[in-house]
Amino acid sequence: MTDNSNEIEEKLESDVHTQEEKRDKPKSDTEKEDSPVFGSSHFGSGVPADVVIVRYGELALKSSGIRNWYEKILIKNIAAMLDSRGIPYSQIRREWGRIFIESTDVRAAEAAADVFGIVSTSPALTAEPTLENAASVCASLAQELVKEGESFAIRARRSGNHPFSSAEIGKTCGDAVWSALEKEGKHPGVDLSYPDKEIFVEMRQNLAYVYLETFKGVGGLPLGTQGSMVVLMSGGLDSPVAAWLMMKRGVMIIPVYCNNSPYAENAARERAFDCIRQLQKWAPEHQFTTYEIPHGPNLQSFIDICNRKNTCLLCKRMMYREAYEVMKKEGASGIITGSSLGQVASQTAANMYAEIYELAIPIYHPLIAFDKTEIMDIARKIGTYDISNRPAGTCAAVPERPEVKANYDLIMLEEKKWI
Repeated sequence: MTDNSNEIEEKLESDVHTQEEKRDKPKSDTEKEDSPVFGSSHFGSGVPADVVIVRYGELALKSSGIRNWYEKILIKNIAAMLDSRGIPYSQIRREWGRIFIESTDVRAAEAAADVFGIVSTSPALTAEPTLENAASVCASLAQELVKEGESFAIRARRSGNHPFSSAEIGKTCGDAVWSALEKEGKHPGVDLSYPDKEIFVEMRQNLAYVYLETFKGVGGLPLGTQGSMVVLMSGGLDSPVAAWLMMKRGVMIIPVYCNNSPYAENAARERAFDCIRQLQKWAPEHQFTTYEIPHGPNLQSFIDICNRKNTCLLCKRMMYREAYEVMKKEGASGIITGSSLGQVASQTAANMYAEIYELAIPIYHPLIAFDKTEIMDIARKIGTYDISNRPAGTCAAVPERPEVKANYDLIMLEEKKWI
């Protein structure tokens, strides 16, 4: 009843977070292939690096106090993700506009890209912030990177105070790469528009960073910055995606599973809890508090007392009430659903109005305007698609002809039959 869409398909204390601070925290035994991986790189993995550049997005637009707080939470969440995958690092530090993970593990950049609030990461090699040192690193990388006859480009940027411009960085590093390749007997080309290979140089005040690849991050806001909300979790395609999207906006979720037994099979329960476990991998620093509510007796009452066609509407209204009690108990600030307008018979505009009429509960529908294919694409990316597609039967309480144009006044009269 909650989501039948599968049927149609704290303030932190330090600016630097070190590995030693987490040494007593137990590591997850989850293997890398079971971890969420959202980003992709420009090149292959295995590029040498001694640091990971972490870039964030809209949190940079916040006021200085809020930005400082968000950055500290983001550092804590990065550390938790690395620890959950057993990825070693010596330090996580921040500078204006950037966070840096000191690690030589090739997995660190991909892991960090799966942290909410991060827009991209790059494994990089560091050098002293001079033209000569940056050029030397570029030349060394190019010898393996650029093949005979291929073109290359240097993409340079700088921040801080330097006696040279970004254009000078590009020219000096480009000359060094050209010379190094010629010494190897290669005949390179320079193409600033469509090069075969690119080498990026970021010259900051204290260090120069040279990198070859970038992993796309999930974006959004750091998890834990927007409080918590209850999510009605059925285990179908929609509700896990809705939960993940709200996590992306910084919301901690409190999963609530309404158990429809005997009108639903145990496989439906297992599927829902497996989806919750998959979502937990995206939030290793925040342990979910999950509730299971027996909902079958309510369904029995609706079937025995009320007009059969209104069963789904009455079911959803009761689920909202149950979730609201959890919301108040947990100090949460809303309820999340997987509803998508018009996707199934119970999710028409009239029905969704009747479902919330006079309830005065803050309800969020992050999928309200999503197409089914869009929802499926996200489910694949976050690792819940295969789980949600497992056979779990259908809810036996669904009427043969459910109401699709509910009158909210009549629904109120229906409720009075059993309340």
